[in-house]
Amino acid sequence: MRSDEHAEWERDFPVRYLLVREDFDDEEEAVLWGRCAEVEGLFMDPPPLPREVLTLRGCPHESLLVQAVAASAEPVRLLGDGMLSIEPVDPSNDGPARFWDLEDTAVLAHWPTPGDPGRVDIVVGTGVREDDFGGGKRLPSSPRFDLWFPSIRGDSPSGGCRSIDGLFTPRPQRPTQPVHLIGCEPAAPLLALLCRPLPQEGDPITLWPLDHHGRTMTGYRLALDTVEARPSVLGGALIDVTITGPEDDRPTLAARPVWEIWSDGVPTRPNQWAQFDAKGRSEWLRLTSVGPYWPEGLSGGTYHLDGQHVTDRAGLLLALGEALLGPGANYGTCLDSVADYLGGGSSVVPPFTLVWHHADIACHALAGDVLGYLGGLSYFEVTVNLLRERGVTVVLQ
Repeated sequence: MRSDEHAEWERDFPVRYLLVREDFDDEEEAVLWGRCAEVEGLFMDPPPLPREVLTLRGCPHESLLVQAVAASAEPVRLLGDGMLSIEPVDPSNDGPARFWDLEDTAVLAHWPTPGDPGRVDIVVGTGVREDDFGGGKRLPSSPRFDLWFPSIRGDSPSGGCRSIDGLFTPRPQRPTQPVHLIGCEPAAPLLALLCRPLPQEGDPITLWPLDHHGRTMTGYRLALDTVEARPSVLGGALIDVTITGPEDDRPTLAARPVWEIWSDGVPTRPNQWAQFDAKGRSEWLRLTSVGPYWPEGLSGGTYHLDGQHVTDRAGLLLALGEALLGPGANYGTCLDSVADYLGGGSSVVPPFTLVWHHADIACHALAGDVLGYLGGLSYFEVTVNLLRERGVTVVLQ
């Protein structure tokens, strides 16, 4: 389905959003569920998770987690954001793995596990986001607890434990902020859903925001849990629909001014992203991943990276994309995808020369952004090494 085919209607205001049921195996098979003039309540900064205290029982002494927390001359206290996976030894009986998010984790205390000097108990303060899997509150009969903290190691578990005290406790359900679809023209599938008694639980739907040319800027999943439908404040045969659902994937408030710029089309001037903070730059980077797309396998030549505004990871990746492919382009949203682009496809591929102007700004700004799982190098150093290892001549100026 092409978004520009549904971007025009006979009204005094434009179509700004499409509601689409996507087929993830075939984008061309996406089905239109409706189109809207506006969406209210989409942008929000979710409140921080309530703080909780967990005790990680029986962490192996040789694990990276224990080495960082308890066996270091300068023990780590701030682990940051992480993830917990509870892996069943027998998936056929206990179902799939459960995954829990741990937010802003801090070490409160640690001591040798009683009766087992080869293990350590670690007490942490953290925010816990529960697994929403239907059986998430039932502990597998033989679970394996794995902990992932990118601050220690990003590509494999940082450590594990035998059990966790405080994990399976009742948590109050946080109130959700509804999303209002304003001036909505429902297609047949949505109309059929709305004809049933409300409230009505629906499957996830994807919201496609459109720029002024009818191009899809990005996509956001929404749970189509419909609580109200009424004649639209915009009049005519349109309706306003109120839906509720998870807030974890909503665009932040910082994304709104970024979308306003992109609504005029793919940016054509360099460094327009530089005015935004880290959240705004991350959203700008997200929008670049939709396209435009470029000829395959361009190689050779000299490219100039303007490093004046490279003060964080997103800024580095945005400046790299602009240097190689121009404003609004994408050359990776993380170092793994940068490596993929360097390997070929719709991109500039080595050998080529990259002149990095004002490289000292990124070097100093990212000096504290250390990737412990890559020998303690900074994000800047890892990026430069990756480019050089893949055949790029990097000139730092």
